[in-house]
Amino acid sequence: MITETKLSLKKYAAVIAILIVLVMTVLDVTLVNVALPVMADKFGVSDSYTVWIVTIYQLAITMLLLPLSSAGDLFSYRRNFLTGVAVFTLASALCAASVSFPMILAARALQGIGAACVMSVNIALTRLIYPRHILGRGLALNAMVIAIATAAGPTIAGCILSVSSWHWLFLINVPFGIAAYIIGRRLLPANPPKEQKPRFDWISGIENAIVFGLIFYSLGSFARKGDIATNACLIAIGLIAGFFYVRRQLDKQYPMLPVDLFRIRLYSLSIATSVCSFIAQNLAMISLPFLFFNNLGFSEITTGLLMTPWPLATMIVSPLAAKFVERHNPGITAAAGMGVYALGIILMFMLPRAGVSELDIIWRMAVCGIGFGLFQTPNNIVMVIATPVHRTGGAGGMQSTARLVGQTLGATVVTLVFALTATSLSVNICLYIALATALVAGTLSLTRAGSLQAGGITGGR
Repeated sequence: MITETKLSLKKYAAVIAILIVLVMTVLDVTLVNVALPVMADKFGVSDSYTVWIVTIYQLAITMLLLPLSSAGDLFSYRRNFLTGVAVFTLASALCAASVSFPMILAARALQGIGAACVMSVNIALTRLIYPRHILGRGLALNAMVIAIATAAGPTIAGCILSVSSWHWLFLINVPFGIAAYIIGRRLLPANPPKEQKPRFDWISGIENAIVFGLIFYSLGSFARKGDIATNACLIAIGLIAGFFYVRRQLDKQYPMLPVDLFRIRLYSLSIATSVCSFIAQNLAMISLPFLFFNNLGFSEITTGLLMTPWPLATMIVSPLAAKFVERHNPGITAAAGMGVYALGIILMFMLPRAGVSELDIIWRMAVCGIGFGLFQTPNNIVMVIATPVHRTGGAGGMQSTARLVGQTLGATVVTLVFALTATSLSVNICLYIALATALVAGTLSLTRAGSLQAGGITGGR
């Protein structure tokens, strides 16, 4: 009994390594966003060029998530994670040491590679650590930590920049990265044994990078008002390459793009639901600051604080939702979460346009966050449990890809709406689209209820 208890404690202690690196990878987006004006001045480049410090990091993650997830399935989730931590930590030191714009871009790309290694396997490792009946708690803990890092990022960046230089935004990663590597090396579990190990498909990896790189770069460029004809051509090339990429995956036993998993109804519905939910989230999260600042007349600082109740509410509700679905149907729970989120959007429509107080906004934002927290954890649980254990890496990589796709599409739609409509109407149109997309996500989630039971899945394997 003592041996089993010690073993259990070691397994759960391994979660610390995963959570440390999750915080690092999430913070490295929000911290750098705040520091972009300072870095533009430091490197003597325009604001539009400085955005590449963020863009190249996100592009590297997007292009490599699925190939690295596939490598984790074939070889070792643990090795992927430790390699990612080492690369991310080294790249953080290089970012801090950068003396030119090209150098920091190269270091940020390397950071993105390290982050992709970690993000591609964090769900798979969580599944190996937690028993099935409490897996939701592990996934909820991941979601809670991400929400905390998202909410705290701007404040942490402001504190660091108020007492030191931008270099420390990267240097703080180094001691935490070393600690996560040491813990992970000693405690993270190995993959379940396989009878045979297929070879890694390098051609599919290159095709994946081309497809996602071109499409996401084009959508991002379009959002920044880049040349429409060029971006349209790049998207077309990406879609053509995507056709051949998908075609190649159909005959693979372990496809990089998990087309075989899409034959599992619960999994495919969960992926579609996830994409819709993140479209709905980003539509609101990006457009609402314009409502608060331009239409309601709040200051920049107050606008930022008014956005905080959303991630804080998500952070609080996520672990509660995980425990709730151990005894209740996760499909119905996720649908109810999207219903609450839709209610929050409706309440935003009902905001008075004159004499509105901060409290009027805070509780409405909290409703949105509660709804998203109630949805996200049950949906993630279904996505993970609906797939075989040996394919958890691919499933987790696709889950992260679905999130990135939803967020990118949401940001692109906001840009399009703001470009084509009057400023006074733009926010309302974005919220209408967010409401419609949330209702679609809720409906898709509800269709899964018949195949699900409290605490597990009755079919779909």
